[in-house]
Amino acid sequence: MAEKIGAEAVIGELDGWTKVPGDRDAIAKTFKFKDFNEAWGFMSRVAVKADKMDHHPEWSNVYNTVEVVLTTHDAGGVTGRDRDMAAFMDSIA
Repeated sequence: MAEKIGAEAVIGELDGWTKVPGDRDAIAKTFKFKDFNEAWGFMSRVAVKADKMDHHPEWSNVYNTVEVVLTTHDAGGVTGRDRDMAAFMDSIA
């Protein structure tokens, strides 16, 4: 199991990611794209990486917008796996 490091430890390393409000230890970001096709392509690339990592985001998509929340459920909060997934998402967005 990955070790919990907390949202505060990673948001300073990531561009545009914020701590989810409240008691939940998670990070969030909204990605905006040109259109639905571009947003879907982003999600498809993330899905492949997520399966390889066995670490899947909580997300939703409406037209050109993808809202993402990352947390490691079995660790009870944010881990290095979330930091790595967020950095990957940023690199392909």
